[in-house]
Amino acid sequence: MSSKSIDRELETVPLTTQQKHPDSPLLGLSLSELTDWVVAQGQPTYRGRQLYEWIYKKGVRSLSDISVFPKTWRAAVADVAIGRSQIHYRSVAPDETVKYLLQLADGKIVETVGIPTEKRLTVCVSTQVGCPMACDFCATGKGGFMRNLAVHEIIDQVLTVQEDFQRRVSHIVFMGMGEPLLNTPNVVAAIRSLNQDVGIGQRCMTLSTVGIPGHILRLAQHQLQVTLAVSLHAANQALREKLIPSARHYPLENLIDECRQYVQITGRRITFEYILLAGVNDMTKQAAELAQLLRGFQTHVNLIPYNPIREATYQRPSFRGIQAFVDVLHEHQIAVSVRYSRGLEADAACGQLRTTQF
Repeated sequence: MSSKSIDRELETVPLTTQQKHPDSPLLGLSLSELTDWVVAQGQPTYRGRQLYEWIYKKGVRSLSDISVFPKTWRAAVADVAIGRSQIHYRSVAPDETVKYLLQLADGKIVETVGIPTEKRLTVCVSTQVGCPMACDFCATGKGGFMRNLAVHEIIDQVLTVQEDFQRRVSHIVFMGMGEPLLNTPNVVAAIRSLNQDVGIGQRCMTLSTVGIPGHILRLAQHQLQVTLAVSLHAANQALREKLIPSARHYPLENLIDECRQYVQITGRRITFEYILLAGVNDMTKQAAELAQLLRGFQTHVNLIPYNPIREATYQRPSFRGIQAFVDVLHEHQIAVSVRYSRGLEADAACGQLRTTQF
């Protein structure tokens, strides 16, 4: 994608909000909103609680399947959409990570990943169909941008993984397709619903962004308890622009200043994600530069060894190179961890998401 195309994408990505008129899907509505809806349909108030339980606890996909509702009313509202997607394709990696291609009501395809361990089930959630950021090392950005996801389309991804694994989702990372802060109203609404209606703690959620001018501070005003993860990938402006073309809209010093303000407003530590690319940004002098950039406020660096994609020629660093980078950050008292992504064999790891089958 050319630089001019990226400019146009950033200018035209809509900051939509959830519509709550009667024709909108019901998923994403609160108990009180669902109660108001059933009352407007001429039903007693207690039907609101029943509808709420069937949507969020039982994962019903059609109102006609809610057996506690009268048959006549079920037939009357059978065409009202709950807002569930269909699994278009499912791929399982040897480590049991599952990648889903979900088909939305308009036929668009979005990706979701379920990542199980013995003690937790994490869902990697998409917030847009495609992505306008066009990061050079990321498969999703190579496919361009189509549209923002609605609130129900974000929540549905979590319910789909929960149903497929037949176990409760414990953690959510907004690290799938798209830039969450270009869809902030819907993402925030989805976070609140996933917390209050699905029952997942906000402190078990992580929202990842490459940084959009002013949007981190806008997010801070919502006073969420989620972990903010900023995709940095370089410690100087020139290299960051090469890896993330949209970064030219946002000088690095301004991004870091906004992050400092976010910490002051929310009191929550920021995680900085840094994909290690062999011979590009993984040298010890760059680790020292990163440490200098981040010193003086609550941060944690999450190093991610590069996951290969077909569209790029970057290479993963050696273990020795990764450890040398870590050692430099430790020497500068920067909290750091290394994340070895799961789902590599299913193209479901960090940076690999794409709406293709294999």
